[in-house]
Amino acid sequence: MLYREAGDYKTSYVDDAQTFPIAFDRWRYYVVLVVGFVIIPFFISDYMAKSVMIPFLVFAIAAMGLNILTGYCGQVSLGTGGFMAVGAYASYKLMTAFPELNIFFVILLSGGITAAVGALFGLPSLRIKGFYLAVATLAAQFFLVWLFNKVPWFFNYSATGQITAPPRSVFGIGVTGPDVQAWGAYLFCAVFVFGLAWLMRNLTRGRVGRQWMAIRDMDIAAEIIGVNPLRTKLTAFAVSSFYVGIAGALFFTVYLGAAEPTEAFGINQSFLVLFMIIIGGLGSIFGCFAGAAFMIMMPVLLKNVMVGGMGWPTAIATHFEFVIVGGLIVTFLILEPHGLAQLWRLTKEKLRLWPFPH
Repeated sequence: MLYREAGDYKTSYVDDAQTFPIAFDRWRYYVVLVVGFVIIPFFISDYMAKSVMIPFLVFAIAAMGLNILTGYCGQVSLGTGGFMAVGAYASYKLMTAFPELNIFFVILLSGGITAAVGALFGLPSLRIKGFYLAVATLAAQFFLVWLFNKVPWFFNYSATGQITAPPRSVFGIGVTGPDVQAWGAYLFCAVFVFGLAWLMRNLTRGRVGRQWMAIRDMDIAAEIIGVNPLRTKLTAFAVSSFYVGIAGALFFTVYLGAAEPTEAFGINQSFLVLFMIIIGGLGSIFGCFAGAAFMIMMPVLLKNVMVGGMGWPTAIATHFEFVIVGGLIVTFLILEPHGLAQLWRLTKEKLRLWPFPH
């Protein structure tokens, strides 16, 4: 009854092509926005913000970036952690070099710098693909982390080699530094998530997104019908790196506050984001949020239940996390390659056809 289409008439092409053609989906979308921007800020605590909500929002942006490149354009990347480091160090250099620059522009400029670096490292995709491209992006991961770790200019010649985010505020509300407020930092990240998700939806439904999917499905046929593989692949790398750079800047400035490249942006971050889009679903915006929510909230749930509730050692909870993630990745790759997003899509179709789903 919730997904019924009786009486939901479309009187124009715009209505027929809208993102949420069913009225219930549209109202659910508005409810989620109200809950996210109005209700949660009033009840969020420091623990909930730091442990769940802010990392969920940050990694949702990173998953959107990787999904654009891998899910929509078909270019495999294992260098997400390195590009997040580019965004983080770009934001650090901008904040220290231009103290009066607004934090919003710092984050956006960090994404732009990362987009340029991503397009540069995307040049090998014009000649190689598949496993070889994955190895090339893996090399970029190790090179970028080594660069930020060994060149003192990037960390302002600090003796420890660590970077620390200076305090910044938005409308008098601290979002970085020691005086940060949980609800302010949450809303700051939520604004970027909403804007980038809206941008991703419009990009993937337009000409650029169709070119990405044409290259993903069959690059030779796409080139025959007029799709420029050079421009399309580099655009995918640039846009993907823009998203990942913003995620890295938010990860450093809002979430961590201080970072060291080897620990904060190592290969584990690259695999974490890759697991998010595999479990959530390739080529799906909902899959980015579902995968990020699962990968961020599952460790918190396991620790609260096994360590806090049952008194087990933390190492056992960590081992269970590895077993669950590994098992789910194998299961989804074999049984449902499109992840949680496809399961949700099938559930909605069955509800639309109720009581006679097939």
